[in-house]
Amino acid sequence: MRFIDPHHDRWHAAVGEDRPLPTSDPGANCLLTLEQWHAVRAHWPRDGVAGVVVPNDSDIESLEPDLPRLALIALQFPKWVDGRAYSQARLLRSRLRYRGEVRATGEVLVDMLPLLHRTGFDAVQLRPDQSLESSQRALRFFASHYQGDVRDTPTLFARRAA
Repeated sequence: MRFIDPHHDRWHAAVGEDRPLPTSDPGANCLLTLEQWHAVRAHWPRDGVAGVVVPNDSDIESLEPDLPRLALIALQFPKWVDGRAYSQARLLRSRLRYRGEVRATGEVLVDMLPLLHRTGFDAVQLRPDQSLESSQRALRFFASHYQGDVRDTPTLFARRAA
């Protein structure tokens, strides 16, 4: 799991209120909103690097045709008690076979990290009041789980039988 420092992130928001949408800078590591991506995807270079911020109430499967063109999908947790982004990540990894970066953003707390990891997130941007040291410890709490997950799909019993 990578921990993203928002002050040293290679991805940056593509536009502000006073700037036009980019359409041709493949090396810019642009992080677009879903609406911005839909506005520029027809003109975005095939070899361009783009990332998309997806709200947790969006249909993640609608991005399927664009997945090969996206290096990053940032899924939002607007409240720590709203877990719809867990389902989006699991769909991206297990059903849609997305191999790019899946990042958790928003109200991301230390307590969420084990489940974030199990559902397919590989990067997180913690809420500013959360401790990096506690987060790293949280990922080591459990050596294994009975259930399978997106990284280790067989159950513990099936793994032991094999």
